[in-house]
Amino acid sequence: MALGSSAPEILLSVIESLKDLGEPAGVLGPASIVGSGAFNLLVITGISILSVDDPKKIYDLRVYAVTAIFSLFSYSWMFFCLEIWSPEIVTLTEAWLTLFFFFLLVGTAFAADKWT
Repeated sequence: MALGSSAPEILLSVIESLKDLGEPAGVLGPASIVGSGAFNLLVITGISILSVDDPKKIYDLRVYAVTAIFSLFSYSWMFFCLEIWSPEIVTLTEAWLTLFFFFLLVGTAFAADKWT
């Protein structure tokens, strides 16, 4: 479901990247990804909660808290990378760190679910 709802943004980012190779990055990629993430987080979650008759209560908030914290961190990280560290350029170091943070999120969420 996540891939299906984000596929248009991914394709737009790929098209923009391939079209403008060797030039400074445009705003379409980051803007569509941030907008899609905010929409998925807020609107889809809200509609999902409103659409069921008896909403389920989350009794174990560990994985939910890990995901929420990493979500806030990811927006801060994107701002830091694109505005402070190297404005308008994504360096190889930033790319590798971003990939590392993804695996850190998956590992932390898994640990929060299984071992705590």
